[in-house]
Amino acid sequence: MTARVQAKSETDTVVRIDGRRERSRSSRARIVAAMLDLIDSGDLTPSAARVAEEAGVGLRTVFRQFDDMDTLYREMSETIAERVMPIVSAPYAGQDWRADVRDLVARRARVFETMLPFRLAANIKRYQSPFLMGQYGQVVALERDLLFRLLPDDVLADRVGREALCVALSFQTWRALRHDQGLDAEEAAAVVAQMVDALIAVAPQ
Repeated sequence: MTARVQAKSETDTVVRIDGRRERSRSSRARIVAAMLDLIDSGDLTPSAARVAEEAGVGLRTVFRQFDDMDTLYREMSETIAERVMPIVSAPYAGQDWRADVRDLVARRARVFETMLPFRLAANIKRYQSPFLMGQYGQVVALERDLLFRLLPDDVLADRVGREALCVALSFQTWRALRHDQGLDAEEAAAVVAQMVDALIAVAPQ
């Protein structure tokens, strides 16, 4: 084999490999998007067959792309995080801690409403998924930490008061208001704001 023929053969091999990788990445992205779309539309436990149909790929492709469901959940979580982190990480005005906590109320309403179907789906599956169970604990810890960063030391020292704020600002409270009590997002946000205002009104000065 001449050097020119060998070089062409090696180039063709690289092109084929790159092409397969690109198709694999495209299929993977379509599967993740399909899963998110199905959950967002109300199917909290879509089957692999439905995901394949929505993504426009074969069922074998779904199983080949994701050897286990935790891999799929991980990529979905990364996609959702990209949507909400700009809200979560935006700086606070810092006028006083009460104003910042009220700002947090508004942020939580936006974040929880964006994440609502996905967190409901995750809650259904987390007892069968080590990844989702671990992520649940991390998210709860992060939500507590984001609140505690805004509270002055004397408020943090009031364990009952700070834990009451955690409950008022938790996803479980948001889920109860939206689903169990049937409120719309605006009404739910107003209820949380009223609870938080009542709690910070009696907090140490």
